[in-house]
Amino acid sequence: MLYLVGLGLGDAKDITVKGLEAVRRCRRVYLEAYTSVLTVGKEALEEFYGKELILADRETVEQEADIILKEADVCDVAFLVVGDPFGATTHSDLVLRAVKLGIPYKVIHNASIMNAVGCCGLQLYNFGETVSIVFWTDTWKPESFFEKIEKNRQNGMHTLCLLDIKVKEQSLENLMKGRKIYEPPRYMSVNQAAEQLLAIIQNRRLRGEEPEITENTICVGLARVGAPDQKIASGTLYQMATVDLGGPLHSLIVTGTMHPLEVEMLKLFSVDSSSFEKNAFQSTT
Repeated sequence: MLYLVGLGLGDAKDITVKGLEAVRRCRRVYLEAYTSVLTVGKEALEEFYGKELILADRETVEQEADIILKEADVCDVAFLVVGDPFGATTHSDLVLRAVKLGIPYKVIHNASIMNAVGCCGLQLYNFGETVSIVFWTDTWKPESFFEKIEKNRQNGMHTLCLLDIKVKEQSLENLMKGRKIYEPPRYMSVNQAAEQLLAIIQNRRLRGEEPEITENTICVGLARVGAPDQKIASGTLYQMATVDLGGPLHSLIVTGTMHPLEVEMLKLFSVDSSSFEKNAFQSTT
């Protein structure tokens, strides 16, 4: 059996009882280590689970999945995913490979950023399409996600923005020369995401457009959701560019039409209540 086990968002103890039981009876246990991170390291997980964990980076999962599935038809193998196995990043490819090889599989779900963002008070059924915001480079500055945020807002929907993670990435030079030398991990902050959105707004105005989202649009910054030091801040997009939420992982929400109860909840986390009051009710019905 192949078990896909969600670990939740906090620390080692966020695994479900069902998930922990599955992990402890598995012969091999892989930890997916490139789409998200927990607040604790591999060693803390190993100590709590009582199992040695094999780190599975992007290369392993995408190019060497057969190694993970090896002998899973005759013994139990677990694949651990921070959050939920089918949350922010799905692992359908691994499931399809297992089915093709005649290996049965079982999914053990857990909390994901996709539902845990409700902690800020915005109703989950009021969210539209989720978008990813990637790190810009000097030569690559995609803006396609902005249209999706605008479309959600036009429809009165909130947008959850998942922020870029760079783990085990190679520089262009090392990639071209075939050198397996990796850059230090980088995690996009709410500040960086807000700055890129503000730059896009400025670009649109220079082209004579008036974007659906402005510096005064109410947004929510979230950091380390599910951890004891979780942080939430609400305010204008402009304020999100300067708010300090500490270490990773961060997420950003661009609000749409807000119910008065949603507004009241966001006030609990406001950076500056006066500017929040002035702008928030512009987007309520």
